[in-house]
Amino acid sequence: MLIRSLAELAGSRYEVDWGNGTSVRLLTTADGMGFTMCHTVVRAGTSSLLEYRAHLEACFCLAGSGEITDMAGNSHRITPGVLYALDQHDRHRLRADPEGDMTLLSVFNPPLRGTERHTLHREKASSY
Repeated sequence: MLIRSLAELAGSRYEVDWGNGTSVRLLTTADGMGFTMCHTVVRAGTSSLLEYRAHLEACFCLAGSGEITDMAGNSHRITPGVLYALDQHDRHRLRADPEGDMTLLSVFNPPLRGTERHTLHREKASSY
């Protein structure tokens, strides 16, 4: 049985500043569970162009709000209690509302190593 807390991972290599927020990787490939679970914070007012080519991702909003937009321009509000799943390695833009951070529970399959970071300063979608 694995027991972990955000507090014990704070400041470790598994607390990653991914560019427009932070992600604490609670489970990684080293844990042998077959998926990664993260506590992800998207900073207020940020916008990130993302695409997970090697992973499927599902996110459940715990707090805050924002939107996710696909490359066809379809936008969906993300608020507490809403889940979105990127089941086709979808390129997307994730925005957090300017009023506050958005907190997500994120699950990746296959699992992450746990130290991956985004490169958000370019025109192309950041991927890993």
